[in-house]
Amino acid sequence: MARDEKSEEALSEAAAKVTEVAQGMTQTELTQLLGEPDDRRNAIVTLHPGAGGTEAQDWAEILLRLYLRWADRHGYRKEILEYQPGEEAGVKSVTFTVEGDYAYGYLKAEAGIHRLVRISPFDANSRRHTSFASVFVYPEVDDTIKVEINEADLRVDTYRSSGAGGQHVNKTDSAVRITHLPTGIVVACQNERSQHKNRAMAMKILRSRLYELEIEKQKEKMEIYHKTKKEIAWGSQIRSYVLHPYRMVKDHRTGVEVGNADAVLDGDIDQFIQAYLLQASETPGA
Repeated sequence: MARDEKSEEALSEAAAKVTEVAQGMTQTELTQLLGEPDDRRNAIVTLHPGAGGTEAQDWAEILLRLYLRWADRHGYRKEILEYQPGEEAGVKSVTFTVEGDYAYGYLKAEAGIHRLVRISPFDANSRRHTSFASVFVYPEVDDTIKVEINEADLRVDTYRSSGAGGQHVNKTDSAVRITHLPTGIVVACQNERSQHKNRAMAMKILRSRLYELEIEKQKEKMEIYHKTKKEIAWGSQIRSYVLHPYRMVKDHRTGVEVGNADAVLDGDIDQFIQAYLLQASETPGA
């Protein structure tokens, strides 16, 4: 009809509507791939830099920005729970939540080692560097799931918060770090003003970690959730981000390649997630 009327405005409106419908169909198809019991839950994400000091810490912070931008694109609520800044730049460790329908179902596709190749902004000789960072993703456990934790199994340490957070930061020992002695799992929270609130949030993260550990024990012979059979270790990256000598992002699990690396680093990762979910749905036990 728009062509018959030779109306540029009508053609533009029709094209926009087609794009909107296509995006809606893609989202519906993706949602249908998320059939695991925990896929609809909120996600808890932790990023750790690999070896390499400032280079790797900067890469971990770039990934943090990527995921926060991705969450914004999808209208998810996000909150940084723990942030340990690097000495010169970047982060030593960061944990944040992404809240909304299927947040975990989508983000579980991102768990693993991410590799960056670029000309280092920290190298006076402008040499090429390769950096690694690990992404861990857990389903947030709510009160409907009971995870028994013995207080005698916990070591609780308090310390002063660091990094951005307002005037209260570094004035009191409000940050909390909890170590679960039987498993060695360590969690921390520093974003709240009160030690009590930080402890409550740290316990929530610990419950999610222990819940996932129990799921793994029950399904130890299968591919479980977001993890592969091999250990997460440097050299077993799931995705490479190459910014020099060419620009490309490649997912090594699915073979998907994207030339617009800047868009990917700005949070445009849905095509990687979709390809991973499609592959997982076709692979028994994935």
